[in-house]
Amino acid sequence: MTATALLPDAPPDSEARDRLAHRPLALLAQLLDDQQDLSAVERFAQRCETETGHSTARFYRDLLPAAPPKDGEQYAFEVDLDLCSGCKACVTACHNLNGLDDGETFRDVGILHGGVGDSTVIQHVTTACHHCLEPACMQACPVNAYEKDPLTGIVRHLDDQCFGCQYCTLACPYDVPKYNRQKGIVRKCDMCSQRLAVGEPPACAQACPHQAIRIRTVSRQEVVQDCETNLFLPGAPEPQHTLPTTNYKTRRPLPRNLLPADYFSVQANHSHPALVVMLVLTQLSVGTFLVDYLLQEGGMTNSALAAANRPYQAGGALVAGIVALAASTLHLGRPQYAFRAVVGLSHSWLSREIVCFSAFALLAAVYAVASWQRSDLLEASHSVQRWLGGAVVLAGLSGVACSVMIYRSTRRPCWTGPTTPLKFFLTTAVLGSAGSLLLALVPAALTTDLTAATAIRPYAGLGVQALLLAAVAKLACEALQFVHLGARNHTVLKRSAMLMIGPLRRWTIVRFALGLLGVACLLALRELSTSASETNGPWLGVAVLVGFTSLLAGELCERHLFFTASVAPRMPGGIV
Repeated sequence: MTATALLPDAPPDSEARDRLAHRPLALLAQLLDDQQDLSAVERFAQRCETETGHSTARFYRDLLPAAPPKDGEQYAFEVDLDLCSGCKACVTACHNLNGLDDGETFRDVGILHGGVGDSTVIQHVTTACHHCLEPACMQACPVNAYEKDPLTGIVRHLDDQCFGCQYCTLACPYDVPKYNRQKGIVRKCDMCSQRLAVGEPPACAQACPHQAIRIRTVSRQEVVQDCETNLFLPGAPEPQHTLPTTNYKTRRPLPRNLLPADYFSVQANHSHPALVVMLVLTQLSVGTFLVDYLLQEGGMTNSALAAANRPYQAGGALVAGIVALAASTLHLGRPQYAFRAVVGLSHSWLSREIVCFSAFALLAAVYAVASWQRSDLLEASHSVQRWLGGAVVLAGLSGVACSVMIYRSTRRPCWTGPTTPLKFFLTTAVLGSAGSLLLALVPAALTTDLTAATAIRPYAGLGVQALLLAAVAKLACEALQFVHLGARNHTVLKRSAMLMIGPLRRWTIVRFALGLLGVACLLALRELSTSASETNGPWLGVAVLVGFTSLLAGELCERHLFFTASVAPRMPGGIV
């Protein structure tokens, strides 16, 4: 049998030509028919446009409450964990409707996992703003850029009022407010309040293919009671702080070891370099004024030496304070609206800090100018000098105390307890003493009437001893963080310590190396200052200069770690 015998009979030439001629037309007709077919989303939109509002209401009936909130009630998200598949349709819908930038989200989807053996559980969780009864973001905001609707309970962010301080991002335990660097403001979910006002559900609820997200009315009293028993969500921050209203429900028993998928991950946070400079330099400035005031009031230096040192001490401390306040504006997304910061004085620690440091800068400027001009008033009346200097110190210490409360009020474990006040006030003592030593050498370098040994002598003995003790105490306070590495549980403080010896180990090494170098310089200074020889003057200057530089650089590194290693509890995230 030949090869041609195995082939099917060829059609006649005329029939083959007709088939080839009609094939392109048939393909084009098929493509045109397919183009007329609508997608599911397009069919739904077309149906909503053609039908009346009454008939389309059934599409939303199960997603919205039957009636608006009554007295003692408010709107809240309800998430059915049994229906959530983690498809992130809610994230996409929220992103598109609100016109968010790339990487900016108001709603996130995380994962919880737990169980043992064959009974393992993987649970997807969709999260957004919880519209808390006591919103931490609203309490922290210094410009009143948040408001809670008294009828619906929805927490809105007023974009026009915000000046981008980002304090709310630190205060919110659920990582809800998101900072938009291009716009210089913070934005967040408002439950699509404009849609709710016309009877439509939020974009996330409407887009969910399983109807896992609904809007319900909740009793505020029941929310408080549920938060007391910690009935919120496994792996989430404790709800007693802000009283979140979102209701996560499930009909399945969840294992007790249910944890977020990113529970064991450790990632460094934003360093906030402008805040690092501001905090360190304000504490340097306040500490310098404090040490100079204590030396003069304690009678540790004679009047002639005090008169020679006072202009340089006050001038140098004032310069540090002004640089610090200027650096703080670089942290704002919209610094041109910095004047609004005093609006939240009644509830925001940031507003109080700004007021205290502004008063401190004003009083310090008056004191410094009077010192440089050898004011007759200050020279004639020691009481006026004492009261003005005391007012400067009091305003500065009040500002440092407000700085402490800014971070303690966030309830982050790394910033609560005695850790933050110890760090901030020890930095004030260490840098203030070191700064006073450095500034005491300035008149000795500019005049021939005063030697370095004579200028340093008032600080010898008790003064250097106190500085040395404060520097060692500061290092010991920071080293205590590594004790948490031995904890059995993977606590927040343990994760913070792991960051310091892991991704941030270079910063940690440099910080402690600089601190130890500063301590060594102080030891050398103590030995040199006890000698009566005037030939030690150059070595005294070197010890003071190197010691101050090392201590200042070390404190900047410490404050960098203060922000980057501050692990905070947050809502469950994805697999890292």
